[in-house]
Formats: sequence, structure tokens, C-alpha cells
Amino acid sequence: MLRKFSEALYFSVITLWVGGLWVIGYIVAPALFAGLGDRQLAGMMAGQLFALIGWVGLASATYLSLFMAAHVGRRVFGSALFWLVLAMALITLVTQFGIQPLMAQLKAAALPQAVMESAWRDRFAAWHGVSSILYLLQSLLGLGLVVASRRGLK
Repeated sequence: MLRKFSEALYFSVITLWVGGLWVIGYIVAPALFAGLGDRQLAGMMAGQLFALIGWVGLASATYLSLFMAAHVGRRVFGSALFWLVLAMALITLVTQFGIQPLMAQLKAAALPQAVMESAWRDRFAAWHGVSSILYLLQSLLGLGLVVASRRGLK
């Protein structure tokens, strides 16, 4: 009974994390920028959502790693699923504790102007580009995780 619950939770966590990445990054954030007249407000709201899915990702990676280690033991290091989760977690860590705080500092330094109307524009745009590329990579790794998880922890 506990094993079935932990397996159901395993697939639910993958769904929450990867689904959240795709929905926030490719549906909600673009809709905010398209629907709100204020790009600064849209950016602030999108940033909060990206930070939230970052925390979801860290919690998910922790559970998934522990589940996999408990399920297959030392063989976990030979599992593609484990390395997908680890790669996604590392991207989340870099983004959550490196890039997002740096972008927040640039926004604060630009005040009272919007960062995209300030001297910090080019630096912010460069870090935003790096963040976008990492997000795309993480989203694609997540897609790989969903597909590979159907095959099991071999």
C-alpha cells in the first residue's frame, strides 16, 4: 500500500514540476505580457511565478531523488532518470540563487526607472537571455523526464 502511494506520488511530482514549468513559462508568462498593459507589472508577476516553480522544482527534485535511491539503491547512479532530475535541479539552483537575485539587484539599481529604460538595460537583457536559455533547457529535460519515467527506473 505504501509502495503504491509513493509511486503515485512520484508520478504526481513529475507532473507538477514539469507541467508547472511548461504552463508558467510558455502559457502564463506570455499571456501576462500580452494581456497586461504594464510590462513592468507583467515582469514582476512572471518573476514571482518563476520563483515559485523554482521552489516547487527543488522540493520535487529532493523527493524524486530520494524515491529513486530508495527504489533502486546504488543503481540509481546508472539511471538516466536520476541524471535528468539532477540536471534539472542544478539548473533550478543556478537560476533561483544566482540569476534571479542578480536580475533583482539590477532592477533595484535602476530605480526609480524601469530596468529596461535604465543604464542597466543591456546587462539585464543579457542575464534574462541566459535565464531563458536555461529555462528552455530545463523544460526540454523535463519533457525527457516525463517520457523516460514511463519506462521505469532501469
